[in-house]
Amino acid sequence: MSARSPESDLWDALRGALVTRALAIVSDLGIPRALAGGPRPVADLARETGADPDTLHRLLRALASDGIFAEEEPGAFRNTDVSEQLLRSGWAAFAHFFGGPWHRAAGALDASGKASFPDLRGADFWSWLAAHPEERALFDVAMEQGKDQRVERLDRVEWHDGETVADLGGGNGSLLVQLLRRQPGLRGIVFDLPETVRDEEALSAERIEFVEGSFFDSVPEADVYLMSTILHDWDDESAAAILRTIHSGAPPGARLVLLEAVVPEGNEPDGAKWLDLLMLALFAGRERNDVQWRDLLEAGGFEPTSIEGGLIQAGCR
Repeated sequence: MSARSPESDLWDALRGALVTRALAIVSDLGIPRALAGGPRPVADLARETGADPDTLHRLLRALASDGIFAEEEPGAFRNTDVSEQLLRSGWAAFAHFFGGPWHRAAGALDASGKASFPDLRGADFWSWLAAHPEERALFDVAMEQGKDQRVERLDRVEWHDGETVADLGGGNGSLLVQLLRRQPGLRGIVFDLPETVRDEEALSAERIEFVEGSFFDSVPEADVYLMSTILHDWDDESAAAILRTIHSGAPPGARLVLLEAVVPEGNEPDGAKWLDLLMLALFAGRERNDVQWRDLLEAGGFEPTSIEGGLIQAGCR
């Protein structure tokens, strides 16, 4: 196999925005689900979805060239292992955001250090979500993606029966549900904004209470405060303010558990280095390296006890 040329690598990088948008279009149309039973002609797919047949063919042909779909015979496409991931709600929701609301924000990103999303939408991302309930519901579904891997990381935490775990910014509670099923001696609190879409009856059945509020104002009392990919949404000043709120409301001996990336140094490929740019475009937030996490935790009143990729633990100072 011949090595790829520098020109090919550069071309793939340049066309990335088109891949993202094309993937969002076909996912929002429901094409992966329409192909769940096997190959189908584009004409049938277009008729069912209301898409222009020629445009849909061109979208699927381009995505198939990257292995995301496959053209089984001229004009008929099937799923691949890649596109089948879009049958899972978390990935489909991510495709919608990456190729829709976030796509526009990424396209407006510049070197000013300012978030581009508020200027495009006339509101910050969280206010925009609150004003669009259907997007809020989809966002909470998107945040479920990868919860199996996240809850596996939580197996490395030393849990104690009888502890109450407060998942701050916990969305619809899907992560905490999985944790409590693995750790039946715990009780849980999902703490999030009132517009969060959730099934409180189902949460209650899992020993989980939903509490409305903002972690800039106060947090409920708990033994362990859990945050999963929350602090990367905020700049250092705001993230430190969140940590200080937690510190103020925490009882003696409370612990902090963060599920966050730790950006590696050097040229090592890592998705967090790209996610960092999305955080900048959306919120002026950031991914952080080891030193930056330590500085942030200490500014918020916490002493880091363990910082490793994907799992950060700290105690109140």
